[in-house]
Order: sequence, then C-alpha cells, then structure tokens
Amino acid sequence: MIETGQHFEIVALGSVGSTNDEAHVLARQGAADRTAVTAVEQLGGKGRRGRAWTSPPGNLYLSAILRPSCPVGQAAQLSFVASLAMRDAVCRFLPENVPVAVKWPNDVLVDGSKISGILLETGPISGGDAAYVILGMGINLAHHPDNAERPATSLAALNADPGVAAARDALLGALDRWDTLWRARGFTPIREAWLSDAIGLGAPIQVRLPDSTLEGVFADLDMDGALLLEQPGGRRRITAGDVFLAR
Repeated sequence: MIETGQHFEIVALGSVGSTNDEAHVLARQGAADRTAVTAVEQLGGKGRRGRAWTSPPGNLYLSAILRPSCPVGQAAQLSFVASLAMRDAVCRFLPENVPVAVKWPNDVLVDGSKISGILLETGPISGGDAAYVILGMGINLAHHPDNAERPATSLAALNADPGVAAARDALLGALDRWDTLWRARGFTPIREAWLSDAIGLGAPIQVRLPDSTLEGVFADLDMDGALLLEQPGGRRRITAGDVFLAR
C-alpha cells in the first residue's frame, strides 16, 4: 500500500525479509527521494555488521530512501541525522524528566537502555557519489529483547504506547527537519546537536574493534563524524567500532 505523508511517500508492507532490502529494490527502480518503506514485521531484520535484528509485530520498522547527491563519505553523516530524528521521535512520547541520549555511532538510549537501531547503506557509487542512501531505522515500541548484550527497553516498558502510525509520523517529521537542515547547512549544526546529548563525552570508554579493544576518553567528534579517542600517546580517530562506557 502506498500512502502520501506530509514529507515522505510511504510504502507500507506486511511481512518482509527486511525493509532495507525492500528499499534497495525500490531505489533501483527509481523511487523518489524521501520514499519511506515500512513493514509490520521483518523476518530477516539486520543490524550493524550483519547482526540479526529481532523484529516482531508491534515495533516500528522503517527504511528511508534519500538522494542527497553527495560523496559517499559525506553521506555517512546521515547516520547522525537519523540519530537525532529518532531521539526527537522517542522524546515526543516520554515525560521531559526521562533521560534520552545518543551514543556513538548511532544508538538512542533511554535511561541508559537501547531503544532503537539504525543501519545506513548506500546504493551504487559513481564518480565518488552514492546513487542513493538507505536509512534503516527501528524503534522498540511494544517489545524489546531481554537477552541483549547491552540493556534494551521499549516505549511500552516506559508506560508509553503511541502506536506504530503515530511513531512513524513522528519519526518522519523529525527526519524531514534534520535532513533539510543538513542539506542546507552541512554537518556543523548536526554535530553540535548530537554532541549536546551524547553519552560518554569526556568520560572513559572502551571501543571494541574487530581485532582489538581500545581504551581512552571520548574527547570529541570530528567533522566527518569519527570518534576522537584521547589516549596517553595522543588522539586516535575511530571510524567504526562498538562503544562501551567504562565501568
């Protein structure tokens, strides 16, 4: 089913492998900038580094097709755009006194527990530019995993139950605002807004890489979105990894 929202054309599906896979198909067929694919459930949901993403009915599963016409390295900044949009969408349904934070590279935490996931993928590269960007986004509305490596939560567990449609509209409205700002003014305002709610900034952290674990202080975010880790020998630039707050 195709719906026309205020900011996005919405393709609403039932049970799919993953909304990102469906979005890639539509993008290759010429789907317009700001097309959103949603699903009731995902049978093959995926997270970063190929991890499985449990996707039962009742949560929000959405992949946005964006065509920003920019180098693929710059398109990676959209991960932070998505984080801010998801933060705003979650905050809309929670009391102001509930702490909501972002965690590098693209998690949203409520009172220290993960409530969402983001998976950014790009289309074919030509001349350094990506043909399109897929922003896969999920928010735990009714369900959350109990056996995850890190604590997880859902809006229902926090006594909020907006329903999938309201959460979808809140997310797409916020994504429209942050994406419009990014396209107009670049990464600077996105970086500033993200850092204002970043958990672990200025504190000791661990960064797990595929072959090692680094320790240091989360010093800053550079203008490409890389994490700057302060270590005794100087700052190290991290472009990919899993961050854990030091105990």
